[in-house]
Amino acid sequence: MLFNSVEKITLKSLSKIACNVAIGATLISSASSVYAMDKETMMAMQKVMKSDMGLMKPDLQKQVKGLSKETKMELMKILSGHTRRSKQLTLRQVMHEVLSDYQSIVSGLATDNTEQAADSARRLANHRLPVGGLIPYMAKEDVNDGKLTSLVGFNDLVEGNALRLAAAADKGKTVEAASYLGKIAEGCVACHQVFRGQPGLSNRLR
Repeated sequence: MLFNSVEKITLKSLSKIACNVAIGATLISSASSVYAMDKETMMAMQKVMKSDMGLMKPDLQKQVKGLSKETKMELMKILSGHTRRSKQLTLRQVMHEVLSDYQSIVSGLATDNTEQAADSARRLANHRLPVGGLIPYMAKEDVNDGKLTSLVGFNDLVEGNALRLAAAADKGKTVEAASYLGKIAEGCVACHQVFRGQPGLSNRLR
């Protein structure tokens, strides 16, 4: 079967992944190409962050301003990989799009449609950003250097592997491309464990 190579996701493995990503994010960031951004790109990302901050309430603006220079640089690096920005969609709506793209990748690989798989993977990697950026949708206690640094590792697990999948699909290597599906899913779920938790909970239940 095509997907025998996809790694099984267990709660134990997800906890380990989330822990390793969070702990190792500093090492990952030091090896990333954050400082490879040219001056023009950096200035453009600074404008994007300034624009996003203009939409934030004062208490969140204060938190963001208090982040370290290193964290802000890493956030700009992540922003620079996204050319699509929405003026109205929320993060949850964007994540629904990401899920649809992931399902389209699976459909493409399962039917030997490598063009569909590659296009969907690149669209996932370059998913649109929600209005205001990512930070306004995080819990107050998650907007700090320690938590936000972990985004570097999650970004590589999800978007980095999506681009690797696309490259493999371009070469017609469906089995290799399929091997990245589990890694992408692990990155998604591990990030959710750190930043989201169970969605849709009601505060009106006992």
